[in-house]
Amino acid sequence: MKNRLIVALDLPSVAEAEALTARCGDAVSFYKIGLQLLPVGGMDLSEKLRAAGKKVFLDFKLHDIPATVEKATRSIAGRGGDLLTVHAEPPVMRAAVAGRGDDRDLKLLGVTVLTAYDDEMLTEIGYAHSARDLVMRRVEQALGCGMDGVVASPLEAAEIRQRFGDGFLIVTPGIRPTGSDAGDQKRVATPADALKSGATHLVVGRPVNAADDPAQAARAILAEMESA
Repeated sequence: MKNRLIVALDLPSVAEAEALTARCGDAVSFYKIGLQLLPVGGMDLSEKLRAAGKKVFLDFKLHDIPATVEKATRSIAGRGGDLLTVHAEPPVMRAAVAGRGDDRDLKLLGVTVLTAYDDEMLTEIGYAHSARDLVMRRVEQALGCGMDGVVASPLEAAEIRQRFGDGFLIVTPGIRPTGSDAGDQKRVATPADALKSGATHLVVGRPVNAADDPAQAARAILAEMESA
């Protein structure tokens, strides 16, 4: 289960992120590095964590013209990582697959619909689809483009599994342990419910990185996961 729990290092500096990983110790094996840390040493931190035996989810959500995404993916693959996100638009995903090349150690994930978005927000942006319909369309496209999996809300994971089967990754943010606050997330679930719905990996941020005892918070989440 430790390889299925991903703790988000959503912190302002590499020093604070390293301090959190030290406090988590052996309780956490997998970390997420996102855009907040990318410009202040995120890739260097990724290399340090991997050298220490940890896994790293590079949640960069690449989204640009295909040529740029292909080059960016190639550069990232050269530095190393375990998971990398790009937005689930077919030209973007095809470019990422091309940029990754033969480096199958780096798994590519298509970001379907951000878990902070609900139907009302998608309408405001200009989408005619509901969150659920847009997620299903993008999962189909991601698998068709050769991606290794998707990032989706735990609320859609069960239907994704039912419609598209097994054999690919479903990474779910918006995980909130029983009794915790949802914060700015709109589509959330508990760790046990997300796993029962078919998620392969769970991303947890504030319930761990803002806890008084991050290691104990991670162990409690792992216990919830084991219950599933």
